[in-house]
Amino acid sequence: MDKVYVVVADAARARIFAREARVMREIETLTHPESQLHTGDLRTGGKGESTSGPSRRQTGNEDATSEKQAMFFAKEVASYLRDARTQGKADELVLIAAPQFLGQLRDKLDKPTLEMVTQSIDKDLSKASEADIAAQLGWH
Repeated sequence: MDKVYVVVADAARARIFAREARVMREIETLTHPESQLHTGDLRTGGKGESTSGPSRRQTGNEDATSEKQAMFFAKEVASYLRDARTQGKADELVLIAAPQFLGQLRDKLDKPTLEMVTQSIDKDLSKASEADIAAQLGWH
C-alpha cells in the first residue's frame, strides 16, 4: 500500500496529511508567519524617519515583499517534502494550494519529488476540515 502525503497550503501555512490504508490524518503543520505580516513589519533598517519636502511613495513593494516571503515558505515546504521522499516516508504526493502558491511550490520541488506528485488542485483549502479535503479528493 502506497504512503500518500497530502499537502494543503497557502502562503502562510502548510498542513501535511498522511494517507495509509484509506485513512488520512494530519501529521504536521508548517507555518510561515512572515507571510501574514504587513510590508512595514517586514522591512528592517529604518526608524520611520520622515523628511520634509515632497513625499516619496514606493509602489509595488508590498506585493514584492509578500511574494518573496511566499517563495521562502515554498522552499521550506519543498525541503520538507524532499526529506520525506528521501527518508521513504512518502511514495506519492498530492498538492492542494492557493493557485499562486501552488505554482511557487511546484517551482521549488526538486525533479524526483515533483515526479511523485500524482494530483494537484489549485484551490485554497488550508482551513478546510479533513473530511472536506478527503471529499475534494474523492476519498470517502
